[in-house]
Amino acid sequence: MRTIEQHARALAGGATTSRALVEDSLARITDPAGEGARAFIKVHTDAARAMADAMDTLRRAGRAPSRYAGIPVGLKDLFDITGEATPAGSRALAGAPPATANAPVVQRMLAAGFVPVGRTNMTEFAFSGLGINPHYGTPLSPWDRGSARIPGGSSSGTAVAVADGMVAAGLGTDTGGSCRIPAAFCGVVGYKPTARRVPIDGVLPLAPSLDSVGPLAPSVACCAAIDAILAGDAPTPTVPATLAGLRLAVPESFGLDGMDSTVSAAFERALGVLSKAGARITRARFATFDAIPAVNAKGGFATAEAYAWHRTLLAEKGALYDPRVRARIERGEMQSATDYLELLAARRKLIGEFDTATRPFDALLLPTTPIVAPRIAELDDERDYHRLNQLILRNTAVGNFLDRCAISLPCHRPGEPPVGLMLMGETLGDARLFSIAAAVEAAIRPAATPAG
Repeated sequence: MRTIEQHARALAGGATTSRALVEDSLARITDPAGEGARAFIKVHTDAARAMADAMDTLRRAGRAPSRYAGIPVGLKDLFDITGEATPAGSRALAGAPPATANAPVVQRMLAAGFVPVGRTNMTEFAFSGLGINPHYGTPLSPWDRGSARIPGGSSSGTAVAVADGMVAAGLGTDTGGSCRIPAAFCGVVGYKPTARRVPIDGVLPLAPSLDSVGPLAPSVACCAAIDAILAGDAPTPTVPATLAGLRLAVPESFGLDGMDSTVSAAFERALGVLSKAGARITRARFATFDAIPAVNAKGGFATAEAYAWHRTLLAEKGALYDPRVRARIERGEMQSATDYLELLAARRKLIGEFDTATRPFDALLLPTTPIVAPRIAELDDERDYHRLNQLILRNTAVGNFLDRCAISLPCHRPGEPPVGLMLMGETLGDARLFSIAAAVEAAIRPAATPAG
C-alpha cells in the first residue's frame, strides 16, 4: 500500500501520471488471481481513464484541482452517482431508477480530482458487521486467504480494495462499525467521523440517527485528508500529539471480554508501547457502556429506522433480500412509537453522562474487534452468524450510539493476523483525535504499514 501523499508527491514530481495509476488500479481489479471480482460490484473503466487523462492535462497546465487530483479511489455501493442506480449490495434495487445527482460526498471527492474506479462491494443494505454478501460474492480478508476469512462489514469491498492496492483509498459508511471493522480485519486504517460533520444526503440510509461517511486508507494522514474533503474543509497536515502525558482510558470489562489470544496479545503490546512512551493509561469502568444493551434491547435505531425505509420494498421484493438481512430489518416492525421516543430520550441522557465521565481523558482505547477475522465457513450456522455479528459489532457500535468520532489502526506485527486498535475521541473532537491517532500510529505501526 502507498499513501495518498506518496502518490501526490509522485504526481507532482512527474514520477508517475494519473493514467498510469488508474491503469495499475484497473489491472489489479481485473486480475483473475485477485479479489477484484468480489471487491467491486461495478468498475468504471472508461470513465476512470477519461478522468485520469483530464487530470493529467490539468496538472500539466498547472490547473490540477488539488494535490490529490488523479488518484484512484473506490466508492461503496450505496453512494448516489449521477446516471447510475444505487443497489447498496442488493438485487432488490438492481433495476432502480438512476440517481439524478451525485451524493455531496461523491461530488466533493470529484471536485478534489480523485478518480473513482468503481463501486465497491458491501453487506446488503449495510446491515451486518461481517461483510458476507450472497448476491455478489464475499471478498476475502487479505490474511490467510487459503482459509477464506471474512473481510468485515459492511464496507467490505472498500477495505479489501485498499489492502490489495486496487485503490489508494476508498469511501465507506459507518453505522455501527462499518468502516472500522473491515479496516481491522484487513489491516488498514478506518475512520468514523462525528456524524454531523459529513453530509449523508444521497447515501442510501441504514439508520440516519447513526449513519456516518468515512474513509478507509493506508494511514491516519490519508484518512485525515479525505475526511477534511468530505466535510467541505481544506486538508491540512496532521501534527502528531505528544504521547508523553497523554491521558488514555481503557474501559474495564466492556470491550475486553471475549478477546481471543491474538487480539489480547496485540492490544496489551500496544498499551505497553504507549505507556513506555509516556502516555498515562488508566483502566476505568464506564457505567454508560453497561446501560446501552438494555436501551437497545428492542432493536435500537438500526432496526426501527431501517424498517421505516424498507417496508415498501420488502413488501414488493422481499424475496430478493439476503434472508439474514431481511430478518434483522423486519425486527423494526415490532417497535412502537413509544419505544422509539424512549430510545431518543435514553440516548440523550447517556450521551450527557458519557461526556461527563470521559472529560478527564484525551481518548479511549479498545480493541476494534475482540477476535480476528473468522472463516466464512464458520458463519454457515445461523446461531454462530448472529453470535459473531453481535460480538464483532460490540466495541464499535457504542461510538455511533454516543455520537463520537473513532478510528481503527493496525496494531499487529508483520506476519501476524490483522488486529485493530480503536481510539475514540470526543463529539466534534475529530481534529484532536487525528492528532492523537497519528502519534499512536507512529509508535505502534507495523513495519509493513506506510507512515503517511
